[in-house]
Amino acid sequence: MARHGPNALPEPPPRPAWRTLLQQLQSPLIYILFVAALIAVTLGHHADAAVILVVVAVNALVGAAQEGRAERSMAALRQLSTLRVRVRRDGAEQLVQARELVPGDLLLLAAGDAVGADARLVEAVQCQAAEAALTGESLPVVKNTAALPEATGLADRRNMVYGGTYVTGGRAAAVVVATGRDSEVGRIAGLTEGAAEQRTPLERRIDRFGRWLVGAALLLFVAVVLLGLWRGLPLAEVLMVAISQMVSVVPEGLPVAMTIALAVGMQRMAARGAIIRRLSAVETLGSTTVICSDKTGTLTRNEMTVTALWWPEAGGRRAEVSGGGYAPEGEIRAGGGLLRADADPALAALARAAALCNDAELRPPAGAAGWSIAGDPTEGALCTLAAKAGVDVAAARAAAPRLAELPFDADRQLMATLHADGSGGARLLIKGAPEAVLRLVAGHDPAARTEAEAMATRALRVLAFASVDGLAADAAPDPEAYLGRVRLLGLAGQIDPPREEVRAAVAACHAAGVRVVMVTGDHKLTGLAIARELGIAGAQDQALDGAALERLGEAELRAGITRIAVFARVHPAQKLRIVEALQARGEVVAMTGDGVNDAPALARADVGVAMGITGTEVAKSAAKIVVTDDDFATIVGAVEQGRVVYGNLKKVILYLFATSIDEVALLLLALAGGQPLPLLAVQILWINIVTEGTLTVNLVMDPPDGDEMQRPPVARDDALVDRSMFGRIALMASVAVAVTYGWYSTRLAAGVAIEQVRTETFTLLAMCQWFNVVNCQSRWRSAFLGGWLRNRWLAGGLAASVLLQLAVVHVPAMNRLFHTVPMTAALWGTLVALASAVLWAEEGRKLLARLRGAGPRRAGA
Repeated sequence: MARHGPNALPEPPPRPAWRTLLQQLQSPLIYILFVAALIAVTLGHHADAAVILVVVAVNALVGAAQEGRAERSMAALRQLSTLRVRVRRDGAEQLVQARELVPGDLLLLAAGDAVGADARLVEAVQCQAAEAALTGESLPVVKNTAALPEATGLADRRNMVYGGTYVTGGRAAAVVVATGRDSEVGRIAGLTEGAAEQRTPLERRIDRFGRWLVGAALLLFVAVVLLGLWRGLPLAEVLMVAISQMVSVVPEGLPVAMTIALAVGMQRMAARGAIIRRLSAVETLGSTTVICSDKTGTLTRNEMTVTALWWPEAGGRRAEVSGGGYAPEGEIRAGGGLLRADADPALAALARAAALCNDAELRPPAGAAGWSIAGDPTEGALCTLAAKAGVDVAAARAAAPRLAELPFDADRQLMATLHADGSGGARLLIKGAPEAVLRLVAGHDPAARTEAEAMATRALRVLAFASVDGLAADAAPDPEAYLGRVRLLGLAGQIDPPREEVRAAVAACHAAGVRVVMVTGDHKLTGLAIARELGIAGAQDQALDGAALERLGEAELRAGITRIAVFARVHPAQKLRIVEALQARGEVVAMTGDGVNDAPALARADVGVAMGITGTEVAKSAAKIVVTDDDFATIVGAVEQGRVVYGNLKKVILYLFATSIDEVALLLLALAGGQPLPLLAVQILWINIVTEGTLTVNLVMDPPDGDEMQRPPVARDDALVDRSMFGRIALMASVAVAVTYGWYSTRLAAGVAIEQVRTETFTLLAMCQWFNVVNCQSRWRSAFLGGWLRNRWLAGGLAASVLLQLAVVHVPAMNRLFHTVPMTAALWGTLVALASAVLWAEEGRKLLARLRGAGPRRAGA
């Protein structure tokens, strides 16, 4: 223990709250606000600086709280129980914690035991281990003690057991050879640490957007200063105006809106079974173009099921078996007719052989748990088959007790059991690989061999059954002794069935422009068959195994990866290579998985998605998203929600810039025209914080439009403000500026008092923002279809904004603070009519776009 340390992977120290809080401040937009606050303090605008800093603090606190909630959810997912294992120490069997294992310990293993560390087998009796979490192999691996070449691959090391796996059958003793970081799990964890974590597309877009915004704010600052000096204004006054304009062009509400949009998406995903470990990963799923999915346990149930039968009666007879899982619910049909063992002797013989030449046990539901098995999944599926055929497994075993057995051996590829036949004699039942069993059958039955090959091309795991009748009760259970007397009973084809909901989820991905790629440790024929059944692979798509992948150069892989739907028999480093090859083509890659072997690729992918139920702790720690119900459909729902989040962010950016630009343009026009300032600093502050604040946050709560999964993924290099958005901003801002500046100039020319004119201009600008927020809800849908009513938060925000504006105009205390004067009802009506011009202009644009077919044609779009 002193030399090797405890048998555990070192856990990273918990991130302190201050570091989480500090991380929320690492954004170009936040940097701009800090600079603006500093300049405001320098110029004596302490109120402005205080408000800006409050906005920054709120943004940081909201983001930190949401990420803290995610970490607490992850902690709740971790299993609290400590693994205990049996060892032989000092000549006696002891029960110790797995973390106390050291190299040299002798592990004692039995069916159902978890393996606590990597160990070399020194004794193995019918031992099998489930290694799907480590190698991706869905079937249990038969273990033995024979020596193997040092270069043997991990999945083929039959004389080893590994930490993180468990024994499914038999018993064994093994000497611990590696613990902690030196184990296979530890090495993979090291790969995970070395994998560079990618910045999400949203983070990259915000960085680009922030740099652009810094440049725009600086240019505006310089332009205002030069314009003011050209007019001969005092430098201090020019600087005051310039800083107010710089603050105006920076939408203070954007960081908060972004954080809340992501947090809302995070909460919606959590309600649907997806825990987000990193806030910005919410949007990444919406930008995903490729999902690399593990097969076993993610796309499939990780349960073997018999789906096809064949027996040699009348030259060969086929039957299909319905039902999935271990529940004995389903039918056996041949030629459209229902078959039962009590009416079909050939089926009865095959079903009884499946039940008797079998070491597994079928267990009925207990409490909330459904049907389950004790023993090997392959044999458990045969018990279920027998029950579907109408055979009472327990009664059959009681009526034909086992007298002797020849255990399954990987070299023989078969097992045999001798059973009493009820008349003082015995019957030998044989089960195994078709090539091993058919070799014993008289004439070798070519029809059966052809059928076995046909089943194999459907990626079914085929077992053959045979019997030898009329033996003595003390006969040897060795099929080799009865060559020529062996009678073929039939074939059974098994498959690990796909989850029922996955086909629809894959179809939804394809409709959304998201490609699904299977990455599995299973055989490529099995993977390709499952992929085609689920719609992942088409007729022209290919499957590539790890050996073939190893021979491909990087250029070849990148060129051909679009035609590969299934990667099979791949090891962790190859999964990393697959993800990197896709990313090199510009894809945004989501990697799903549950095993230890998935962790490096989960960390390297743009967003790693781990399974919460079957997933290992290494996989969960590497992932950004954990799906609590292990349902692939949940991932598709998260993709949709990610697109909703990104769409709502674009709406907020459109709204904030349309409203910020009209303030800037209004003030610049007044400066250029030699007119008094149309808005005072405190009024600008009210519009930026109160009017926008009551609407911006509520806009991010918009529900889905309904067509998110019919849109293509957001491009990796998509700009937060693209050409189309620029056009809409220009239209809405120019109309708002024309209306407000036109009214302002007209009222000044009419000799109206400046405080009255400023109040009217101030209110008119706020009204334009009310109409603009409704404009921003949809690029195509008319506001008159009541879209804003679907968002009760926005409806409430609009009502609050109107009431607050009434208060700032008509409450005496507010008049003094904001330099406003009351207005008549008729004047309010006139201003509302003028402000609605921005709505009519955008409605005209939407109508033209729909007539040109540029937008969705579905009802209500």
